[in-house]
Amino acid sequence: MDSTLQAPTPVGIDPDSSEQLMDEYQASQESVRPSRTKIVATVGPSCGEVDQLTQLVRSGASVFRLNMAHGEPETQQIFVDRIRQVGEDLDVPLAILVDLAGPKFRLGELAGESIFCSRGEEFFFVKGESKAPNELQSSYEPLVDELSVGDLVMLADGTVSMLVEEASADRVRMRVQQQGTIRSKQGINLPGVRLSVPAISVEDHKHAIWAAKTGADFVSLSFVRSPDEVRTLKDIIRSSGSRASVIAKIEKSEALERLDEIVSEADGVMVARGDLGVEIDVAQMPLAQKRIIRKCQQYHKPVIIATQMLDSMHESQRPTRAETTDVANAILDGADACMLSGETAIGKHPRLAVEMMNRIALATEESIAGQPLRESGSKRADGLHAVTSAVVHGAGTMAHVLEAKLVVVASHSGRTALALSQQRSFVPTVGVSTFETTLRQMCLLWGVTPLRNAPATDVEQLIRHTDSWACRQGLATRGDRIVIVGGSHLTAGSNDSKMASGVHDIVIVHEVECLGSCEI
Repeated sequence: MDSTLQAPTPVGIDPDSSEQLMDEYQASQESVRPSRTKIVATVGPSCGEVDQLTQLVRSGASVFRLNMAHGEPETQQIFVDRIRQVGEDLDVPLAILVDLAGPKFRLGELAGESIFCSRGEEFFFVKGESKAPNELQSSYEPLVDELSVGDLVMLADGTVSMLVEEASADRVRMRVQQQGTIRSKQGINLPGVRLSVPAISVEDHKHAIWAAKTGADFVSLSFVRSPDEVRTLKDIIRSSGSRASVIAKIEKSEALERLDEIVSEADGVMVARGDLGVEIDVAQMPLAQKRIIRKCQQYHKPVIIATQMLDSMHESQRPTRAETTDVANAILDGADACMLSGETAIGKHPRLAVEMMNRIALATEESIAGQPLRESGSKRADGLHAVTSAVVHGAGTMAHVLEAKLVVVASHSGRTALALSQQRSFVPTVGVSTFETTLRQMCLLWGVTPLRNAPATDVEQLIRHTDSWACRQGLATRGDRIVIVGGSHLTAGSNDSKMASGVHDIVIVHEVECLGSCEI
């Protein structure tokens, strides 16, 4: 056979290996069809290079998380620059989520680095220096003062628990309820304990300002307990000249007690199941997740499900059956996005993890295609004008009834695109805007594809552009219908004040002509 017709053997693959490996390699060189459910990938040593980030985008990721608990701004800025470079190289909007560490409490140094805690054994939290192997210290200095008899202390991600039996001025005595091994610097969880520590530390404040100035699209706040903390972070970001959205991470029992207020105030929500599953009874975790998702639907806020979604893929090339079921159930419950943490940041197979998440999402979405449009949230707090709300509802219904191939929305702030996303229409939605920030924030919206360089202020130009683009992409052919949603600025020419007013009062049904392109 002519050697020029043979595909080159990828580095690291034996020419005699199975065809499956070759198929996987070839598939990795091409972009996959992205799911409607968005994928958030955490950036770290395993995926921080430009070519690795490019692979993740081609595999289905559209939002990249920077965990400030594992890197200072100087280090994270390198990743910001690379993500922006990938977005330019691929000519697609990519969003960056800066995740503030929050007040995470940790154990001090232990003798021998680890201690096995036997059930019934006594341990102490002490002020000052430890003088015995069973005396523990905390990075949170007021801890001894704020613990009371009957409080539960959870260590090692909740695998070890101790009950406070006595509290004095300089120490608290605890007895092990659930035995296990603890290690230096591990996290401490205090379910139900009311602490004085602020949600936004001095370090978090500094990182929030950096996130705003570097152009982050989302900033998430850890260990939220009240809506006031969300408002404080918003003030910090706005005073730094940023339009970044604030994501409230639900991982404290206090947050569940004030869930309505927090969801209403935040721009989006993350169900941070790692700490939440320790702060509350782990048996209640699935119900809490469903409750948070429903609340976000009522308020029209996007929701991300996070932590241990494909945890076994830190090492394995395939997830467990339980993990695939977990991802599918999150999507069936109504999640807008699913997040990968260590799977992409430090795992051995970051690309495969994103590909698998995308595959599960696509398969799950197929099962719910054709369902009736979701009704408008009963407590919506997205700032959408009443006229726009009605127009969006009508546009979604029209697209469904007319079997349109595409819905296009011209949006200044992204709120109209969010409203269309919340309907859960399976007619593909394309978002256009004059603002790159708005396009990047659309990357978190279920079912919305942000499109760069589309004329968002002139209806005739937008129709021609969309017509040609849809035909080139194979999304429509001559005679198909496209529904376009916009404000009166579209027919009046460019008018920033009208566009900024947020009123969308026009719906146009266009029959595709494949203008300026070859019919697919």
